[in-house]
Amino acid sequence: MTDLSFPTPPTFTNVEDERCHRQQRLAAAFRLFARYGFDEGVAGHITVRDPEYPDCFWVNPFGMYFGHIRVSDLLLVNHKGEVVAGDKPVNAAAFAIHSQIHQARPDANAAAHAHSLHGKTWSTLGRLLDPLTQDACAFYEDHALFDDYTGVVLDLEEGKRIAHTLGHRKAVILRNHGLLTVGQTVDEAAWWFITMDRTCQAQLMAEAAGTPIPISPETASLTYSQIGSHRIGWFSFQSLYDKIVREEADLLE
Repeated sequence: MTDLSFPTPPTFTNVEDERCHRQQRLAAAFRLFARYGFDEGVAGHITVRDPEYPDCFWVNPFGMYFGHIRVSDLLLVNHKGEVVAGDKPVNAAAFAIHSQIHQARPDANAAAHAHSLHGKTWSTLGRLLDPLTQDACAFYEDHALFDDYTGVVLDLEEGKRIAHTLGHRKAVILRNHGLLTVGQTVDEAAWWFITMDRTCQAQLMAEAAGTPIPISPETASLTYSQIGSHRIGWFSFQSLYDKIVREEADLLE
């Protein structure tokens, strides 16, 4: 892929346009998560840092179905967990986890977490993913395992521990819990989550069917360099964004 020409994320001359862009991408990501079946009651959250106030982030309202979320429903939450824009409650777990990740990772403007079926199933094994497929190589040596489940994450210290385990990587498997991914853009974070859940599904199916043949470390590393970058993560989301906006344009309201 390195010899192909890919578009790059847009740049903006004012924060209002950039904020609107991030909000639209965030609302679209929720609609797509609903399409993929990543909703599980009131669990799950995606956040994006505000371009003007970097210590604040936009997030979904607590208890609102992913498939109904519009731009106008999004909440802006500050570093104290206070809702400074919007009139709905915020998920305490969303703040405990995401606030610490955004604080620890200035480069991670967005983070996604949900209790997706294949992600949470894989998480019970307490293992990292193996490079069994080309798509899996996007996470080769670029994801971590948080190997300590202690209940619903409501404590900031627990959020700090998750952020520490994530480190500089794009994803972390939360044992007995699910997946969490980050990115420079909402597009990237959402795509990594989508493809990581499907990678979990592929490995679960492969191991159920027999003994998978892994990709060699050398080839896995090469493939990672081809498909594991911020730019490819962002680009991979674009067709999904176009699809969901065409089919559910009300998300932009």
